[in-house]
Amino acid sequence: MKASRLRGIFPAIPTPVNADDTIDEQATRALVAYLMQRGIDGLVPLGGTGEYGALSRQQRLKMVGLCAEAAGGTMAVIPGVLDPGFHDALQAGRAFADAGADALMLLTPYYTSPTQAGIRDYFLRYADAAPVPILIYEIPYRTRIAIAPEVLHELSRHERIIGMKACNTDMYHFLRLMAGVSDSFAVLGGEDSLLPLQMAAGARGGIVVTATMLPCTWRAIHDLAAAGRIAQALELHRRLIPLLELVFAETNPGPMKSVLDLIGVDAPLLLAPLVAPAAGLQARLRCEMARCLAAEALAGG
Repeated sequence: MKASRLRGIFPAIPTPVNADDTIDEQATRALVAYLMQRGIDGLVPLGGTGEYGALSRQQRLKMVGLCAEAAGGTMAVIPGVLDPGFHDALQAGRAFADAGADALMLLTPYYTSPTQAGIRDYFLRYADAAPVPILIYEIPYRTRIAIAPEVLHELSRHERIIGMKACNTDMYHFLRLMAGVSDSFAVLGGEDSLLPLQMAAGARGGIVVTATMLPCTWRAIHDLAAAGRIAQALELHRRLIPLLELVFAETNPGPMKSVLDLIGVDAPLLLAPLVAPAAGLQARLRCEMARCLAAEALAGG
C-alpha cells in the first residue's frame, strides 16, 4: 500500500459483538456494506472505537478478516494495533497482515512512559519488521504522551511509515507537524471536532469516528475542504456539533453503538469495562441522529 491511497474519509468503525463477546458477523457485514455503498475510502477497525483492548486476540483477527473479505480489495483496510509492548504489537500486526490488512495503524507505546528517543526507535524498529506499511497513531489524551514534531518529521521519511492518524488536539502542535513532514507522508486528521481545520492545515482526509454514522455528510465536509472551500466545510461541520457533543459525552463507542440501528445495524452491545450509556443520553442522541440522517437524505446522501 502506498501513501497516495491515504486520502479521503476512513471511518473508525466499532466492533459489533454478540452477548458472549464474539464478533457479530451479520452486523459487521451490514455495517461495512452500508459504508461502502456511501463512498468511504477505507476502513479502520480495531482502534479505540473498535474496543481493541477488550477483544480476545482471536476475535481481533476475525474482525480484520471480515473487513478484508467485505472490502474485496476495493479499499484499504487499516486495523489498529494497540498493544503496549513491541513483540505483542508485532505479532498482532503480522497476523492482521495475513488476514488481509493493507497497512497497520500503530499506537504510540504507552504505560512505560518512553522518551522521545524511545518512541523514535519503537516506530523505526516496527516499520523495519512489519510485513505491511504502518501509520503512526498519536492520541496523547489516551496514551499520556505526545510525539515531538521533530521526531514525527524524521519518522515520516522512512519508506514504510506512510502516514499517521493525528489525534493531538493542540492545533499548534499540528501546524508544527505539518511544517516538516515528508511530501510522501499522508497525515490524516483524527479528531471529528477539528477535521476541517486539520485539512486546511494540510491533512489529506481523516480517520473519523462519526463517519460510521453519517458517511455522506463527512464525505461532503471532506470534499469542500479538499477543494479549498473551508468556510463552507466549517459551516456544514457546525451542524454536527450537537451530535458530536452527545456521541462523546460518554466513552466512545458506547453512545454511537446505541443508535446504529438507525442505519440498519443492530449492534448495541459493549465489551467490559464499558456499559450502556445513560438512558437520557441515548434518547437525546437518537433524536439528534434522526435529525442528521434526515438532513443527509435531503442533501442527497
